[in-house]
Amino acid sequence: MEVRVVSTPSAGADNEPVHCYVAIELSKSSWIVGFQTPLTNKTSQYQVKACDANALLELIERIRTRVARELRRPIEVMSCYEAGYDGFWLHRVLKAHGIHNHVLDPASLQVNRRARRAKTDRIDADRMVRALIRYLRGEPEACSVVRVPSVEQEDAKRLHRERRRLIAERVQHVNRIKGLCATQGIYHYAPLRKDRLARLDDLRTGDGRALPTRLKAEIARELKRLEVLLEMIATVETERDVILTSAASTHLNAGKIKML
Repeated sequence: MEVRVVSTPSAGADNEPVHCYVAIELSKSSWIVGFQTPLTNKTSQYQVKACDANALLELIERIRTRVARELRRPIEVMSCYEAGYDGFWLHRVLKAHGIHNHVLDPASLQVNRRARRAKTDRIDADRMVRALIRYLRGEPEACSVVRVPSVEQEDAKRLHRERRRLIAERVQHVNRIKGLCATQGIYHYAPLRKDRLARLDDLRTGDGRALPTRLKAEIARELKRLEVLLEMIATVETERDVILTSAASTHLNAGKIKML
């Protein structure tokens, strides 16, 4: 039997708030919202349109008001959702409206792996509610809460992430071009050299032929894609260098910036 509230108010503490627990199972089409209130240990579930924060807030306020009226006590709302595709914008919306939200690490939520468990949004909402209650009751093994960065901290990470992604794409294009050349016995062509396009005309296959017309055109298109990537990488690295020059003397992460 689940405990209804984390704290047990003393008799006569009519102004001490009690808790309502909310779990939001996010998806691209709709959100399943699970509630557990002091009125019952059963998780009640509702559905709102995906990304409709106003509808979610209205639903939470409607439940909160009803519970407060029945108990004649102030209500604190404790909510949670799993970290993932949707990022942290919803956390900030909930926090701005006085809701104590927790972003959960999906991998930390306990699952009975001995049995084949049907995965549905409704089951997950109930599971999250129960994990949140246990966590707030002082059971850290129930789930792990993700540290939510500030907007500035989150944005500061983008430069490094974008460069890392662009470098990975560059490697893919270079390997693709080298692979196409290798099918013709050409192993010395360097796609990153500045004269890469000019040298394409001079390439000869392992048996002494010029590159076949369609293969040459395909490699040329890959080189154009590669050049776009190289321009993007140069832009990102220029921005990185500006940050390094202007802020490295005082920036706590100057060492990390230099490694980008």
